Amino acid sequence: MFTHLAALAGLIIPYGNLVGPLILWVLKKDELPEVDRHGKEAVNCQISASIYMTVGGAIGTFLLAILIGIPILLLVGVVWLVFVIILPIIAGLKAKEGEFYRYPMTIRFLK
Repeated sequence: MFTHLAALAGLIIPYGNLVGPLILWVLKKDELPEVDRHGKEAVNCQISASIYMTVGGAIGTFLLAILIGIPILLLVGVVWLVFVIILPIIAGLKAKEGEFYRYPMTIRFLK
């Protein structure tokens, strides 16, 4: 549960949404198989979210001069809200109940 909720560190620390789950996963993956499974999922989600936000932010900023960038930057904000706040809370609640949650639109870097 905490590997999912550690993504909320992104509210305070830049890229904390990635660093928080990564640290917990690395420290506990060998001790508990469920932490390994949930940790990989949480880290994969946050890597994907970081890529989406970085690329979207760069494109949006570049296109800001011709006003197309405004909707793109708004979309980046929505992606941040969903991936860094809403989905980790849902996943944490599912993990607390003993269920596994697969994040949508997540690239599986860690298998």
